[in-house]
Amino acid sequence: MLEGVIRESITKANAKALKKDGYLIANVYGKGVENVNGAFKLNPFIKYLKEKKHLIFPVKLGDKTFEVVVQEYQKNPVTNELIHVDLLAVTKGVKSKFKVPVKHQGTPVGLKNKGILMLSKKRISVECAPEHLPDHYLVDVTPLDVNESILVRDLEKHENVKILDHDSIAVIGVIKAK
Repeated sequence: MLEGVIRESITKANAKALKKDGYLIANVYGKGVENVNGAFKLNPFIKYLKEKKHLIFPVKLGDKTFEVVVQEYQKNPVTNELIHVDLLAVTKGVKSKFKVPVKHQGTPVGLKNKGILMLSKKRISVECAPEHLPDHYLVDVTPLDVNESILVRDLEKHENVKILDHDSIAVIGVIKAK
């Protein structure tokens, strides 16, 4: 479980001091949850996110424990280092909007025909209760040839999960190399 500290002061000077000490500034919020301003050690936070198996994960700020999902993050445009993260605290039975990653498997037929695999949409917007949230959408790209794509409507449908993206948006496809 990730452990962080609650920020006593939310001033710019305090945030700079925390960043200088190697902390990542975070906000935890959600329906029925009081907003909490916190900070996590940057390197353990990144390591934990890379190793986690589910979208929802537990964090501890002070003496409070939250089940959260990463809602948004900000990176420094020059150094590409994380500078801020928003964590959405989820409550069982309460519907929320999430972004679920798309993963692909297989080698498309179109790669042999001078095509390039193009991932158009890395995340799919969904609305559901946290207990029904899929960890990812797995797409088999093996049958794709040049100028073919998989659309949002072709994705696997999960029970109690509403996909918010338009049906005709391409998720992944094979384009012709120039």
